[in-house]
Amino acid sequence: MKEFKVAIIGGGSAGMIAAIAASKNSKNSIILLEKTDSLGKKLLLTGGGRCNITNSSSIKEHLKLINNKNFLKHSFYSFSNEDLLELFKKKGLDFKEEKNNRIFPKTNDSRSVLNILKEYLNELNVKINLKFEVSKITKENNHFIINNSIKVSKIILSTGGITYPQTGSSGDGYKIAKNFNHTITNIKHGLVPLIVKDKYLNELSGITLENIEVSYGKYSSTKEVLISHFGISGPGILDISNKIVENIDYNILEKNKAIFKNIFIKIDFYPKMTLENLNIKIINDISLNGKTKIKNYLKNYLPNKFIDFFLKKTEINGDKTLSNIGKKDKNKIINNLKEFKIEVKGIYKDLSKITIGGIAIKDINPKTMESKIIKNLYFAGEILEPYSISGGYNLQIAFSTAYLAGESTK
Repeated sequence: MKEFKVAIIGGGSAGMIAAIAASKNSKNSIILLEKTDSLGKKLLLTGGGRCNITNSSSIKEHLKLINNKNFLKHSFYSFSNEDLLELFKKKGLDFKEEKNNRIFPKTNDSRSVLNILKEYLNELNVKINLKFEVSKITKENNHFIINNSIKVSKIILSTGGITYPQTGSSGDGYKIAKNFNHTITNIKHGLVPLIVKDKYLNELSGITLENIEVSYGKYSSTKEVLISHFGISGPGILDISNKIVENIDYNILEKNKAIFKNIFIKIDFYPKMTLENLNIKIINDISLNGKTKIKNYLKNYLPNKFIDFFLKKTEINGDKTLSNIGKKDKNKIINNLKEFKIEVKGIYKDLSKITIGGIAIKDINPKTMESKIIKNLYFAGEILEPYSISGGYNLQIAFSTAYLAGESTK
């Protein structure tokens, strides 16, 4: 039986960083176990293959956007977004900042990030076992026995969640944690496109709605929305999808289904102006441009290809001129420009980017990522309960918790 000080189970973003941090304390005594044929498969898919590695906003701002922020505070200050980027800059990789403070490598290629992580693992002599699926872990005195073939003093569990199962994230870690009496919160798909059963909207696939505000209840996003063949997606939709999913009664591990009833999102096509001020503006425009057809006037507010759909939903004749518009139709236009409702019928879970829920944080020490139930068992990354909106925040959660877990094994 082979012996190591630390075994990291799961070779994704969190697993690799955890191995790097742990190896700085215990060279030649770290093993990284990955059940697929290569490391970092999901990392390669992030940011559309460009790797939105983190966000440049301050740690304070990061934490505002994450649930369970108090649990993550120590890990974020122990290994910040600046610390993360410095790790790669030491190897010559430069970064750039894009809209909404998102950070990408200048190469625009996730492989450049993965290659550096692999380089660190090689330099630190981390033993890597690919195609190694963990089927059994037992605790014997002060050691763990993995698959009756590997004996270790400590384990870091970083197997990911349930998104992108083709990359190896299929919920295996939850079963391991349950066997060690850990609580698993309800597992759901997060940052997920929304299904809309409206044949007219679905025909507009490819249209991007910009400079808008999309909302669900009290939650809103000013990021863009993309209309697709099945419904709606884009950063704005992905962000509010977390709040929609949180309020849906379902548990993936048990039922694998969700019931959507009376779920609506609202789009404000002119967020820079209040309803009252927009009313004043349109009344003024009617007096100045009375001969303009409604469908042409709406070009001031909507993408051209969206106008016919807008008119169908509001039941307004777009060939009418502004001077012939009645008060009822005028109010319809104003109200729908500010609160255009779209009914949500479901989620496109196959395109979900993160997992909502996971190992309950009440069972974990936030200063070390060690289990409060099983000594020398640590957790890192998406397997944990916390999550955030799009924009690099979720990868930072993975990197920060993993680095802290790795450092804590010394």
